[in-house]
Amino acid sequence: MKPFVLLATRAEDLPADEEYELFLRYTGLDERDLIRIRLEAGPMPDLDLADVSGIFVGGGPFNASDPVEKKSPVQRRVESEFSRLLDEVVARDFPFLGACYGIGTVGAHQGATIDDTYSEPISVVEVTATEAGRTDPLLAGIPPVFHAFVGHKEAIRALPPSATLLASSPTCPVQMFRVGANVYATQFHPELDVEGITTRIHAYAGHGYFAADELELTLSAVRRAAVAHPSRLLRTFVERYAR
Repeated sequence: MKPFVLLATRAEDLPADEEYELFLRYTGLDERDLIRIRLEAGPMPDLDLADVSGIFVGGGPFNASDPVEKKSPVQRRVESEFSRLLDEVVARDFPFLGACYGIGTVGAHQGATIDDTYSEPISVVEVTATEAGRTDPLLAGIPPVFHAFVGHKEAIRALPPSATLLASSPTCPVQMFRVGANVYATQFHPELDVEGITTRIHAYAGHGYFAADELELTLSAVRRAAVAHPSRLLRTFVERYAR
């Protein structure tokens, strides 16, 4: 089997390493078959899409809607690299699944309107598949209404005509979409479980996701409902696209 690639941007080692472990666990892949590339540590290497089965993108600290002058040199480099990669990915309709930061990369590439209108605190939300989502193969085996972990400072307010909306929530209308047949993005985190999101809550305290006195409230918020189904997306993606 040709390997899959995980493009990551987390600078903090603990949540970065745990993110990789979670992708390994829920895709069912081993380290030989899921190559992690930490983009915050250096330039994106040349990726020959003929040599890989598909691409995952994890979450990260960057916001596509930040003013250019507020973006660090690393963020500007990473965004430029994603733009070039997505030119090829979208043109070839190559298997791609971006989570959280990944939805911003695809959305920005396709001309979506991205701002803080539908930001969500770290929590569990109820996600509902659209009519298109109910028949999409990547959502096979997942109930039409399910709970998922979220936590983001920006979100897509308006999708471009090239995108098909697959799932929504009351507080964030664009929770999942598809471009073409094989390029996917989710606002929610399909890779997370309770332990994983707890690690991130502690790691990113003080990063603006919640107030200094809201740590315990945030830890409680991610336990208010069981999250059992989103990780199936990752295994289905691998089953569908491994070659």
